[in-house]
Amino acid sequence: MGLRYYNALTQVIIVGFVCFLCPGMFNALNGTGGGGQLDPTAGNNANTALYSTFVVFGVLGGAIVNLFGVRWTIFGSGFTYALYSGSYIYLNHTGKSSFTIAAGAILGVGAGILWAAQGMIMVSYPREEQKGRYIAWFWIIFNLGGVVGGILPFAINYNSDTGSLSDGVYIAFVVLECMGAFMGLALAPPAKVTRDDGSSVVLVKYTNVGKEAMEILKLFINPLMLGLLPMCFTSNFFYTYQFDDINGALFNVRTRGFNNIFYWGAQMVGAYALSFLLDNARFSRKKRGVIAFGIVFVAFNCIWGGSLALHNKYPSGLELTDRIDFKDSSRAAGPIILYVLCGLGDALYQSFAYWIIGALSNDNQLLARYIGFYKGMQSFGGAIAWQLGAKHVTVLNQLIANWVLFGISVPSMLYVVWRIQEHSEPIGVGKEDGSESEQYGEKEGAGQRA
Repeated sequence: MGLRYYNALTQVIIVGFVCFLCPGMFNALNGTGGGGQLDPTAGNNANTALYSTFVVFGVLGGAIVNLFGVRWTIFGSGFTYALYSGSYIYLNHTGKSSFTIAAGAILGVGAGILWAAQGMIMVSYPREEQKGRYIAWFWIIFNLGGVVGGILPFAINYNSDTGSLSDGVYIAFVVLECMGAFMGLALAPPAKVTRDDGSSVVLVKYTNVGKEAMEILKLFINPLMLGLLPMCFTSNFFYTYQFDDINGALFNVRTRGFNNIFYWGAQMVGAYALSFLLDNARFSRKKRGVIAFGIVFVAFNCIWGGSLALHNKYPSGLELTDRIDFKDSSRAAGPIILYVLCGLGDALYQSFAYWIIGALSNDNQLLARYIGFYKGMQSFGGAIAWQLGAKHVTVLNQLIANWVLFGISVPSMLYVVWRIQEHSEPIGVGKEDGSESEQYGEKEGAGQRA
């Protein structure tokens, strides 16, 4: 079937390109280590500020999207990414990090709202048997942004490896992120979107501020959300270690960009490969979840084992005065392969997490809140991790923390997987209060009253 504007897949692809241009560029910038600066302290402090506000607005993001809709919330949120990238130009010229840290805090607000809207679209628009595929389509497009963002510093700094990214790279990021913000306006009102079987993606009741506040509070006593909490907390914790202590500490600037091309490329491969399992009708949903859990478990233990081996090779803390260039194959091959495998593991982890959440319900409003909770608790872990980097906690201790946190998340992750039902509650049959739900009118937002 060809793509139509109001088709659910078309909308997932559009939001994928928004994230390609906004968080995709942010990921590329972050992946260079320290926001592309020789000294990562400013970038680490900015990320701490970012994830601190992200904690709050991640949790609140689902309610905000339910109240105001997806188009304008994504549009406004996109510009916070451009502000953050642009702040590094000021840092380049003044050496003062205050603006970058403030821009990080503002980005946390925008990112929390944007990701709640994105997650709601990605996991509630497809049919149950298509959720793994839609997650993969999104993840491929989104991480293509990281690939392109890796090409920029690699190409621009190829013959001028100064240690920090040039103004030209940051300006390119700002332009692309502004384009992503405007692309948010291209999204269709959810009330008009249909699945490929002709069903509406939106069949929920109207909401208001009081209801949203109450439903957000309920998340913190929901056994399934509490079961996912360790997984949420861990799911971005490892970025500080991977970006700063492997890519940022071991490699020169152009090689960091080179590495990110393959890091984010591996994310595309990982999400696509896992989708074949997550949507495989030959297995029950619970069995698919258990197998995917096993894959994630093995992959991350291999990654952390490889990281320990790398640490033992560079026991001084992975900080090299003679940084590795990609052309020095004898030194570069092993660390680059490990870094690329980190990207593959991240895609497996994130795709699996989104699939679990999508398997818990088909309700747009409920899934917006679930995704918001996931992103909020994820950012809580991220804020702590980036501050560990800013405080120069030893690389070995950061590695141990990552491995231990993953181990802690395993039992509760398996508990939630074991609770997955073969079919989520059909939309339109019953809601939390037991009443029958109603379809949207022509309003865009999930929370706008008629």
